[in-house]
Amino acid sequence: MTAAQILDELRQLGTDSYRRVLRKHGVTDPVYGVKIEELKKLQKRIKRDDRLALELYETGICDAMYLAGLIADHARMTRQDLCRWLERATCASLDEYTVPWVAAESPHGRKLALEWIESHEEKVAAAGWATLASLVSIKEDAELDLAGLKKLLARVQKSIHQQPNRVRYVMNGFVIAAGCYVKALTEPALQTAERIGKVEVDMGGTACKVPDAVEYIRKVQAGGAVGKKRATARC
Repeated sequence: MTAAQILDELRQLGTDSYRRVLRKHGVTDPVYGVKIEELKKLQKRIKRDDRLALELYETGICDAMYLAGLIADHARMTRQDLCRWLERATCASLDEYTVPWVAAESPHGRKLALEWIESHEEKVAAAGWATLASLVSIKEDAELDLAGLKKLLARVQKSIHQQPNRVRYVMNGFVIAAGCYVKALTEPALQTAERIGKVEVDMGGTACKVPDAVEYIRKVQAGGAVGKKRATARC
């Protein structure tokens, strides 16, 4: 399939009602308003196609960019590709989900995450913490720098309330991911969450809420699912 053919399908799948929902969540034009479930149907048909992914992302159309992340061949994504994707990301669904998912699965995930979290640009720092959260969810503990992750938890505890809006949200997500996916970090993550307390984030007038990290980790503990890794960062 070509990018032009995919765009034609996306136009037909988009709806005004879902486009309004996306805009309320910060998605800017151009966007067709295609539901994630429809994008996943396309993903199943296409599977992996790095060329098509790069072409779709370059369109600047949010639905196409999100689909690009679903079909990207993470093993073939270069550092330059990922940095360009982040630079061109226009909303949280891209810079906090699409780009971090692909980055985490790529060979460049850890280095880029540690680089991005040092940025003073909100979306770049948010992408860095989101990439770290994805990394702990898919990498075996033996592949992780546990000492480094503990230091990052301490950094979150010290600085989260002084961070920009979306960085606070994603830092909180990192604490949750560390506590849920890495057994050795569950207690440090719980301690971090307890000391942080309530994390205030402006959700833009939507019904979305900031997850309570302690409550979230405890629930996963109670279900006996701590340490169970995801097969893929993408969803």
